[in-house]
Formats: sequence, structure tokens, C-alpha cells
Amino acid sequence: MDYPKLKSIIEGLLFMAGDEGLNKRQLADILQLEADLAADLVYDLHRDLAREQRGVQVTEVAGAYRMTTNPDHAIYFERMAYTPTRSQLSQAALETLSIVAYRQPITRIDIEEIRGVKSDRAIQSLVSKDLIEEVGRAEAIGRPILYGTTKSFLDYFGLPNIKALPEPKQVDIEEALEEQTQMLFERLGERQTTIDEFIPVHDDKE
Repeated sequence: MDYPKLKSIIEGLLFMAGDEGLNKRQLADILQLEADLAADLVYDLHRDLAREQRGVQVTEVAGAYRMTTNPDHAIYFERMAYTPTRSQLSQAALETLSIVAYRQPITRIDIEEIRGVKSDRAIQSLVSKDLIEEVGRAEAIGRPILYGTTKSFLDYFGLPNIKALPEPKQVDIEEALEEQTQMLFERLGERQTTIDEFIPVHDDKE
């Protein structure tokens, strides 16, 4: 059995799975292995990444394995999130944000079905900018994460509440998405602000 190849496949699978991750039984089904062997391979991959001081690591959350960034590098990720050269929302991020805003709570899979493309990076960017957040788990296989907008989103767009979002005239999903995205873009212009000027204020949690 080619263990290095299997670990490489697992690394790719966990990367594709994103925030939802995969548990050992799901990995076992995909790789056609025993569940305990799949778990052992994940543990070996975890040790390999740590030993090589890689920028990513394998973590286990609620029984699911996920690829996450190395916490030792957190300061650099913060700089990346708030650097002026990345202050503007990309078209992909703005489109993803409009989907979350108008259809929340919503899962990553549903977002990707609407956009027709992978949305992991756009979601991660919006989470890092405190514009969307995890608001629960869907009652579906794997309990996928549900996303919704934050108080910072309302502050950023100058909205008293989510109901104050302008309603699109289009009925067709694709046309409605384009219209919603354009309305958020116009709202940005009205605010005359950029992400780097906006510093989220977090309430202290006990």
C-alpha cells in the first residue's frame, strides 16, 4: 500500500472539503480503506506537516478533520487581511457577500451552487474581514456550517438592520444575483469607504 500517496490524497481531500472537513468514515469510504487506517493516515499527515513546519496543519473539530493555517503565523495572516493593497472587496467576495446577505443563513455548498464556482477563498476573506460569520449548522448530512452577516456588515454598509437591504426587481436567480451584487457595490460608493478604513469593534464576551 502506497502510504505517502494516500496521505497526499487525504491532504487534497481535506483542502477541498474546506471548513466542513471530513470524518474518518467519509475518508474511508472515499479511499476504500478501513476507518481506523484512514484515521491513522490523517494522524501521520498531521505529524508530517508539523515536522516540516508547513504553513498548514490538520485539526480535528467535532469529529471532522480540517486543513487550517498554522497558528504560529497568525500575525502575518492579520497583516494580509488588513493591508491596504487588499482593502477592496474583490468581485468574487462581493458576489459571495450578496448571496449571504440576501439568502442567510446559507451553507458554502448552496453558495457555490448559486455562483457556479468554488467559494472557499471568498468566504474566508469575508470571515477574516468580519463581514460574515458562522451562525449555526444545517440539519443535513455532515451538519454543514451556516453563514450569515455580522453587525460589522450592517455598520460597514450603513444599514440599521438586514431588512433595510434594497430588494432586487429580478426574479431569475442569475439576474437577481447580478442586481444584488450591483446594489451592494453602489452602496459601497455611497459610503465612500474602504475595508482598511473600517476597523470592526467586537463586544467583549464573558
